[in-house]
Amino acid sequence: MLKNPESGDAPSGLLERTLGVLELLATNAHGMLLFEIADSLHIPRSATHRVLTSLIEHGYVKQEREQGAYQLTAKIASLAFTFLAGSGITDFAQPLLDRLARESGELVRLAMIDGRELVWVAKAQGSPAGLRYDPDMGQVGRLSCSASGHAWLSCLSDDDARALVEKQGYGLRKDYGPRAPESWPALQKYLRQTRKRGVSLCLQTYTPWMNATAAPIRHPKTKEVTGAVVIAGPHIRLSEERMLELAPALVQTAQELSMATLASPGLQGGRPHGSFFDTNAS
Repeated sequence: MLKNPESGDAPSGLLERTLGVLELLATNAHGMLLFEIADSLHIPRSATHRVLTSLIEHGYVKQEREQGAYQLTAKIASLAFTFLAGSGITDFAQPLLDRLARESGELVRLAMIDGRELVWVAKAQGSPAGLRYDPDMGQVGRLSCSASGHAWLSCLSDDDARALVEKQGYGLRKDYGPRAPESWPALQKYLRQTRKRGVSLCLQTYTPWMNATAAPIRHPKTKEVTGAVVIAGPHIRLSEERMLELAPALVQTAQELSMATLASPGLQGGRPHGSFFDTNAS
């Protein structure tokens, strides 16, 4: 644990603050000043400075100059990629993602369930030129308005799906796409359609002028959903009709990724205790 023995922080409180700082800096790649970090996390500035000093000593954070902005170093990314390589995700998933990207001509992403969140862990770009949609890996997807979120939620009961979404919060149209569902009844319509088709179709729900379709990945034995594979691209190319054309290839890739879970522990997803993951309900 990153702990300053001279601080008065309890270990649990210090760990919570340290993780909060790391997560905040991860979403602010250009860096943040000390007071901005402290105010955002509602932590005293003296305690924030102690956490940042410890993170700098361990190589996870750097400061541009004295009293300048704090930024994450590449050490966090290095740890993530080391884990992905060791878990087998890269070896087993990447060739399948590359193939689907070539077939679709669009961005293909792999999202894995981590606890009660979906995290994008791998991608393949199928558009060599022109308008390209290419968000960063490692981000947590907003379940209520992302194609991967809809693919996962459609495999849950309505009660469990609603509980997950309301715990995370709805993605509002002012922050996401102009057609993002902002309430349970609106989202429920999307989930019903996803269950009928077997794939989700999201038209400008997550990002303006961008569409996406996704299929759930299930463990071949338990049938538990472990993630989702997504095709995303500009709405002028990736229309609803085009997404339906790509659905068979998308589902096939999801099934092949499902078989890969037997060989790769990293593709098996995380499962907390509780009823959220009753994936037999559909």
